[in-house]
Amino acid sequence: MVHSILLLLSASTGDPVQWAQLSIQQRVIIRVPMVRKGRAPARIAPDARERWQEKKGPRCVALRSIRGGSIVVDNGVDLILADNHRYRARLDKGCDSVGFYSGFYVEPDDDGSLCSGRDELQARSGLSCAIDSFRRLIPVGEED
Repeated sequence: MVHSILLLLSASTGDPVQWAQLSIQQRVIIRVPMVRKGRAPARIAPDARERWQEKKGPRCVALRSIRGGSIVVDNGVDLILADNHRYRARLDKGCDSVGFYSGFYVEPDDDGSLCSGRDELQARSGLSCAIDSFRRLIPVGEED
């Protein structure tokens, strides 16, 4: 306490006191690589579409479980999860999935999930597409 009083007494009274505030903001972006790297596909292979059957999917997918992505359809990006399950992120109308051939970025929300109707995928080219819905993918020939 003596130090505080000495500091106050030694301070010059002629100079005005200036106060400053510092705000630190943090931005986290997660990069999701594509399973097959390379050049942009000229078109989607028709036989790849037929290997998966779409079922009703969840509203959200945990970001920590996403291991990679793949492009199989024109308006969606397939997400490969750590447990080998697959979900298709259907993109809003007018978004072409070919723009995501080299991977994509997501900005995580506080809940750590990627959700339809809320989040969007961002390509390295600057393309940004909102996620319309998630569909669970089942290999053709397998049942629930």
